[in-house]
Amino acid sequence: MAPLHCSVYFDHNATTPLDPRVLEVMLPFLREQCGNASSRHELGTVARQAIDRAREQVAAAVGVQAVQVVFTSGGTEANNLFIRGAAAGLKPGRITISAIEHPCVVGPAQDLQRQGWNLRRLKVTRDGVLDAADIEHALAEKPLLWSAMLANNETGVVQDIAAIAGRARDAGAVVHSDAVQALGKIAVDFRALNVQALTLSAHKIGGPKGAGALVIDKRLDLRAVLAGGGQERGLRGGTENVPAIVGFGAACDIAMSRLSGRAARMIALRERLERGLHSQGAVIFGEAAALRLPNTTYFALHGIHGEALVIGLDKAGYATGSGAACSSSNDAPSSTLLAMGIEPELARGAVRISLGEGNSVEQVDGFLQALAAVAKRLRGLQAVAV
Repeated sequence: MAPLHCSVYFDHNATTPLDPRVLEVMLPFLREQCGNASSRHELGTVARQAIDRAREQVAAAVGVQAVQVVFTSGGTEANNLFIRGAAAGLKPGRITISAIEHPCVVGPAQDLQRQGWNLRRLKVTRDGVLDAADIEHALAEKPLLWSAMLANNETGVVQDIAAIAGRARDAGAVVHSDAVQALGKIAVDFRALNVQALTLSAHKIGGPKGAGALVIDKRLDLRAVLAGGGQERGLRGGTENVPAIVGFGAACDIAMSRLSGRAARMIALRERLERGLHSQGAVIFGEAAALRLPNTTYFALHGIHGEALVIGLDKAGYATGSGAACSSSNDAPSSTLLAMGIEPELARGAVRISLGEGNSVEQVDGFLQALAAVAKRLRGLQAVAV
């Protein structure tokens, strides 16, 4: 395989580079510490102790007890475990999700709909915030399950989940939030959010791919989706991915240790980036929301297709995104932007910049120069085609 050219990486919401300190902690479990955590011999005991330690680290990151952390293969499985596992103990009723959820929430919710559940999608404003009036209507419908993400993976808009969750619970709903994009970028406190389930993922915070968690209220009636050998207190069958789980725990420790300083630095970089984008006539989605993730900017330039811009920027040495990484091959406009009432033509131009620990002022300035050049070239090609 030919070596890849070296790009400036601006796609941290899709995934983050593995932190070298995380890799160092994982290596023994990829080499000599090969035990199955269910085995009774010494190597198995070492693996079990490593998982227990990681469970404590993940729990500490969101302010819960270790027993509340159920390890999964990632955020997708954790979201499926909540929706399918919570629904399994209920008679079909109403499930309410926001209109801007990740596909791994939408998919299982639609499956419930096919099984006789009534699926309700909460509207959002043009700023990407859950619509207050529609929340009132949804609460009056007495939902049984309620899921709304804490921070949107595309716009970075943060929802006031704490204010909504208590009211949804009072209305009789079991409440869940997908916090995959929020962890490591803003403070995430399970109790303060007032939810009964919370989804996390390792690879968004400098950890490995293949590890996630569903954090649950100990009183939640949750049924297993994957049956097996009784791992994870019977809630998630299958031999534990010890190296990835160990890496997840280490990544949580590192992310929490640098949270406040990192947020301030990311905001400064983002503001510099957005000043430059405005000077080029860009539209920034969700900009007027009360709170956004410190590292995230989602923008479009009028008349330029987002996919063409992403490809042009990649050739110029800048790795960016065009929305949710799992659906970036789909040429349709972002469902998040359409739900926000953004015109389809403008939505097709969307490009996401998600900054990370290794990014610098110089890289942001270089990106803005490259963007201007790529946009000029694309507009010139369009003029010739016309």
